[in-house]
Amino acid sequence: MIKKEMIAMLLAGGQGSRLGVLTSRMAKPAVAFGGKYRIIDFPLSNCINSGVDTVGVLTQYQPLRLNTHIGIGIPWDLDRNIGGVTVLPPYEKSSNSEWYTGTANAIYQNINYMETYNPEYVLILSGDHIYKMDYEVMLDFHKKNGAEVTIAVMPVPYEEANRFGIVIADENRRIQDFEEKPDHPRSNLASMGIYIFNWKTLRRALVEMAAQPALDFGKHVIPYCHERKMPLYAYEFSGYWKDVGTLHSYWEANMELIDIVPEFNLYEEYWKIYTKSEILPPQYVSADSVVERSIIGEGCSIYGRIYNSVIGCGVTIGAGTVIRDSIVMNNTVIYSGGEVNKAIVAENVMIHENVKLGVGDDRPNETAPHIYNHGLVTIGERSEIPAGVAVGRNTVIAGITTLSDYDNYYLASGRTLIKAGEQE
Repeated sequence: MIKKEMIAMLLAGGQGSRLGVLTSRMAKPAVAFGGKYRIIDFPLSNCINSGVDTVGVLTQYQPLRLNTHIGIGIPWDLDRNIGGVTVLPPYEKSSNSEWYTGTANAIYQNINYMETYNPEYVLILSGDHIYKMDYEVMLDFHKKNGAEVTIAVMPVPYEEANRFGIVIADENRRIQDFEEKPDHPRSNLASMGIYIFNWKTLRRALVEMAAQPALDFGKHVIPYCHERKMPLYAYEFSGYWKDVGTLHSYWEANMELIDIVPEFNLYEEYWKIYTKSEILPPQYVSADSVVERSIIGEGCSIYGRIYNSVIGCGVTIGAGTVIRDSIVMNNTVIYSGGEVNKAIVAENVMIHENVKLGVGDDRPNETAPHIYNHGLVTIGERSEIPAGVAVGRNTVIAGITTLSDYDNYYLASGRTLIKAGEQE
């Protein structure tokens, strides 16, 4: 039997509904980030940089883009005869067939995969966070303390603590209590959704708790281990970690990459972030264009002016167009004479001449103010915007739109324009 010390199980099935139209056609971990990456590149790169060479990626919602991106794992050096990367979608069993219903249920349905490697330890990861972390250091901490479960935690402001699973630990970092999203938190150490389990402990907990509906780590598995007085420890992480679960936090994390001294540095030689890259020509920046404090992906043709923005690969920006404080994803074309202010423009979008995005007042979005806010304009994948229109703030557009969709060439702030067949 193959024996691996530690394997990783990467949960990448999430819809990411708070990212609105960005995830209507793809799972959240497949969303583009930082000009040339996708969100899942970060945990995958952490694995190979930490010496973890066996990764099961659990997919479910809209997995096509994710599967194509991961392939056989070549960019991350995870194309291996023994181990490597394996995509694990839900599948039909002989007795019953079911979707993954919770984080721990997804792991439970793949017990056979884990048993193949008979590991000492299993590392559970989430596929939708931006961070760099050496899992080997966390494993050393786990072994040194004789832990059966180690939870990676980080301090958060007390006023935000009720959004997280909170751990209460003693001075030796042994966990005394665990509360899932408490109203009155007794600690500000928040679980990052990164766990190391002894394999025997994890297996026992999953099998004994299997009947729980929507089996979840925070709600079921961790309390199960705690009630049985198993040694649980909190590993405190002090680096950059960002949950890009909302459009505003996603926009913010991209904007932080272009700070003069970025808190999260993509250019570190000893901790590279790997990704699947297209073979593209170098960027072309015309003599009349201006680029200030921005990331420009490979294969771009820039004829306009770009300030404080993240531009993906293969993007064309026409002459006279001004882009500010925005994210423009791969293979989008923005024709001449336009203006783009604080927008998130998804992949393969076509914006015709003299379109102005992000103008007007700041009224709340009419259909989903909890998603489309902070003055952002969000344009879904493969959308088209006709020439000469202006679009207000806190707006969302998805689909191929025509002039008849706009009121006198204008989409007012707070409006939602999602064509039939495009999910919100």
